[in-house]
Amino acid sequence: MENTVFLNSAKLNFDNKLDFSSIAGITTLTKHDESSDEKILERVKDQTIVITKELPLSRELISKFPSSVKLICEAGTGYNNIDIACAREMNITVCNIPSYSTEAVAHLTITYILNFSSSLIQQQIMIKEKNFNNFTKHLELPHFELQNKTLGVIGGGGAIGKAVIKVALALGMNILIYTRTQRPWDNPNVRFASLEELLKQSDFVSVHCPLNADTLHLIDKDKLKLMKSSAFIINTARGPIIKETDLIDALQNKVIAGAALDVQDPEPPSNTNPLFEMDNVIITPHIGWRRFESRQRLIKLIAENIESFIKGDPINVVN
Repeated sequence: MENTVFLNSAKLNFDNKLDFSSIAGITTLTKHDESSDEKILERVKDQTIVITKELPLSRELISKFPSSVKLICEAGTGYNNIDIACAREMNITVCNIPSYSTEAVAHLTITYILNFSSSLIQQQIMIKEKNFNNFTKHLELPHFELQNKTLGVIGGGGAIGKAVIKVALALGMNILIYTRTQRPWDNPNVRFASLEELLKQSDFVSVHCPLNADTLHLIDKDKLKLMKSSAFIINTARGPIIKETDLIDALQNKVIAGAALDVQDPEPPSNTNPLFEMDNVIITPHIGWRRFESRQRLIKLIAENIESFIKGDPINVVN
């Protein structure tokens, strides 16, 4: 059997509850909790397949990989952590897992939207601060229906964007989609729009596009100024798609109403990051993919990638 090494399996199996037998049954698997750059070069020796989870593999590293390495499998959807061009030059195939956590990330996005519509987190903060005015006086926080509100989906052509749209439609929302690939939607409440139009008209903007040269800092201060002052932005994709310094400034100056961020730039953010202090921000530690079911599904799909590659018919190839 081919030799396979998982360089940072603890990133995925942080609770030691995952079953790796689907991979171990088709290849000789060695797992390491984490790997420094020095350890990476040591551990890929005599390996055919390398599995990583959001682990940076630079040109400097990949160019030193032995000729035995034929496949790098990114244990996730995004692969901006891997120098794809260098891998191609080294004749190393790179594949990813495009749809293992689609529903989980989509549902997290909807959770953010529901929280903003009811100011749920802010209400709980008031209670913890022994402020019971919402119970004894009048409701002091925003509380509004989602029906007929507009959700703008940046990257609505992908699996996660589509899953978000499906749930949002069930909530009675109108949908604007900005994407390079426009596929017909058989629903009068869904239409495609330019990025400018989407930002101007949406009550919620949700980011679901990959991070690349075209989307780096796609949302900056000029784009944020286009949004309604009552609008919220949500990012469950990749942190650098939104220019964080510009977002912080927009939130501090009430240019927009709030933000929900499951991804940041960098990750993890500094403990002194102003986002942690803002009452109009929901910030979570990249949890969209971390549900047990999603992670176990990911293991199975990694095994399918590896098995297809061994059979000479690789799938989910990104280079």
